[in-house]
Amino acid sequence: MTRTTVHLAVYDTFADWETGHTTAHLTQNGFTVRTVGLTTDPVTTMGGVRVQPDLALADLDPADSALLILTGAHLWDAGDDLAPFAAAARTFLDAGVPVAAICGATAGLAREGLLDDRDHTSAVSFYLAATGYKGGERYREADAVTDGDLITAGPTEPVALAREVFAKLGVYEGEKLDAWYRLFHDSDASAFAVLES
Repeated sequence: MTRTTVHLAVYDTFADWETGHTTAHLTQNGFTVRTVGLTTDPVTTMGGVRVQPDLALADLDPADSALLILTGAHLWDAGDDLAPFAAAARTFLDAGVPVAAICGATAGLAREGLLDDRDHTSAVSFYLAATGYKGGERYREADAVTDGDLITAGPTEPVALAREVFAKLGVYEGEKLDAWYRLFHDSDASAFAVLES
C-alpha cells in the first residue's frame, strides 16, 4: 500500500485513549494521521481535550487514505449524530480501504449493517444485539477481530486494535508484531530486544 495518510474520526465525547498506541506508532513508522470531524469546528474528547479537525467528513475521500479509524463515544448510543461516520466506513470498505472500529463505534457499524456479514467483536454480544443488527452469529469473543478490511475491538482492547492495524498496514509483521504486542499488552520486557533488533 502506497498511501500513508490515516484518518482518525473525531467527534464530541470520542474516547481519546482508545487510539493512542495506534496513532503514535503509525506516525513513528512513516504514516501521517489526519483528523476528520463532521465539520472543521473543534470537538471535545471524553478526556476534555479540544481537537480541531483537519478536514470535514464531506471532504474525506477513501482514495486519499490508508485507513479510517473510529473510536468509541457516548454519542454512538445517544442518537444518530455519528451515523455519517458509519456511512463513511461503508464507503471506505466498498472502496477496499480498511476501517478500524473500537468500542461504541462497533454499534454504529452494526446499525449501518456492516457487521451482518463479517466476523467482528465489541464490548459484549448483547451490546450489539441491542442495535437490532443481523450479524449476531458472526460475533467473536476475542480482543480484536480482522475480517477482510474491517477491524473491530472491544473497549478495553486499544493495544489489540493497534496490533491488528499494524498487521493490516504492514507496520510490524511476524516476530516484531508479536513482540510489540507482548511489550505493550503484557508488559513483557524481553520483547523489547526483538523490537530493537
